[in-house]
Amino acid sequence: MFRTGLVALAVAVAPFVYAAQPEWAQCGGIGWAGDTTCASGLVCTVLNDYYFQCLPNTGSTSEKPPPTTGVPPPTSVPPTTTPAPPTTSAPPAPAPTGFVTVDGTSFKLNGATYTVAGANAYWVGLTGLSTANMNAAFADIVKAGGTTVRTWGFNEVTTPNGNYYQSWANGKPTINTGASGLQNFDNVVAAAKANGLRLIVSLTNNWSDYGGMDVYVSQLTGTTIHGLFYTDSNVLSAFKNYVQTFVTRYKNEPTILAWELANEPRCKGSNSQDNGSCTTATITQWASEISAFIKSIDSNHLVAIGDEGFFNQPGNPSYPYQGSEGVDFDANLQISTLDFGTFHSYPTSWGQANPPTWGAQWITDHAASMTKANKPVILEEFGVTDSQATTYATWYSAIMSSGLTGDLIWQSGSYLSSGQTPDDGYAIFPDDPVYPEEQSHNAALKARG
Repeated sequence: MFRTGLVALAVAVAPFVYAAQPEWAQCGGIGWAGDTTCASGLVCTVLNDYYFQCLPNTGSTSEKPPPTTGVPPPTSVPPTTTPAPPTTSAPPAPAPTGFVTVDGTSFKLNGATYTVAGANAYWVGLTGLSTANMNAAFADIVKAGGTTVRTWGFNEVTTPNGNYYQSWANGKPTINTGASGLQNFDNVVAAAKANGLRLIVSLTNNWSDYGGMDVYVSQLTGTTIHGLFYTDSNVLSAFKNYVQTFVTRYKNEPTILAWELANEPRCKGSNSQDNGSCTTATITQWASEISAFIKSIDSNHLVAIGDEGFFNQPGNPSYPYQGSEGVDFDANLQISTLDFGTFHSYPTSWGQANPPTWGAQWITDHAASMTKANKPVILEEFGVTDSQATTYATWYSAIMSSGLTGDLIWQSGSYLSSGQTPDDGYAIFPDDPVYPEEQSHNAALKARG
């Protein structure tokens, strides 16, 4: 994204127990039976009522209260104008071990089915969140039954400020490996690990939000021809350089589930930029080249495109099926160095009437492609801003009946000590009526196996 009746299962996970808990490990909370002391230099810090974590002693965190005090107070209180989140939760899952793989249309982890269920939280590494607030945001996704979070591994800037991963000046890129750059993404990975979540990481953006493709094009070609991102040799070289640095840093980290080439690649970008001579063949060739490049660097992790799943059926009366945006879902799904397929669903934005019915058919059609290609396919972004609960109930039913591998809602919302996380009208916060619907659906996905 970025453009201008089932009963929930309560999952109880046995915590790891350490003699003295290491950094990022749990050290307390309601139901915790393990050790409550942290290794030297660490403080057992209250993240929420159910989860205390060993964090570096910076002098600014709140230590846990004595175990006899019962339910501990939070470390900070959200603004009085912000609703308080629900207090019910399950403890986080154990930290990820082993790498997720694919087997036919399923994901596997250590020989068992891995269920992709969860949410998008693009903002978690880009909006100045503290480690405690990263943990709190991820905890809300875990409470909804999530296993997986999709987030941004990019931010291209020409004037460095805040958190960013690459800056540009006069056609020269500099990757930010410091505290406001990749070291901050280290914190994202650590927080995901602490909550037992896996990350799907997108490496650039089709849209101008957080820089994306058009920064590469303007800096290296001096034009606004968006399609050059996929073909210009200097652009390809610069993108590969960024990908190599980012991917290599985490190639041995099991918390990463997969790399995605881009968020929603199309022949055109923001501001009606010219696509040049870009066609579906252009993006298919680019996806082949970049996915093979990532595989040459990192044999541990899965790779996907991160596209909207547009079909290439010229003459089809429905715009997302016509191939006019340069994406051919079925052709791309055949690329040997892509491990699974992705698609998004925004029928209202795409001019489609009756979003529940249209979206259910969109899901069914992609599930058919999944079966034909014998690869996993996930609905990794979806949203409406009206009638959310009834629309999502229809779509969740289609996901279950079609056998689609999994889904990630756009997007997660949290009330943090720093304030409310970004809300573009789609965000689902823990007090939203859709949140328990998410819980039921995610439990059903896991029970399906």
